[in-house]
Amino acid sequence: MATERTFAIIKPDAVEKNLAGAILAHIEKSGFVVKGLKRVQLTRAMAEGFYAEHAGRGFFGELVTFMTRGPVYLLALEGENAIAKWREVMGATDPAAAAEGTIRKLFGASKGENATHGSDSPASAARELAFFFSGTELL
Repeated sequence: MATERTFAIIKPDAVEKNLAGAILAHIEKSGFVVKGLKRVQLTRAMAEGFYAEHAGRGFFGELVTFMTRGPVYLLALEGENAIAKWREVMGATDPAAAAEGTIRKLFGASKGENATHGSDSPASAARELAFFFSGTELL
């Protein structure tokens, strides 16, 4: 198995509910090493740039509004097969369909407010990490 890095966001809904600490604890208990961590308020330009691949879709405006409504935590996670493992630890996009014990099952409220984001491929992880972290910020 290969050690790799992936990108994660603790979304505004989870931060508003003071769940970031519980989610970070879940991440570390799952075997990930946090290599980068920032708490930021995304600007509209940042959210639009990050989600640019969805710009033509009907949910784009709602997504940008949601992601800019409050602070988020941006994370660089490292571990064995981190991309696939993080997606497994997060659970299905819809918390109602997520497996028991996953972050979205435990902390998500709906398909739109599901507490976390994670990269879905090595290419996405590289792009998303570079969007928010400079090389000197990742330890």
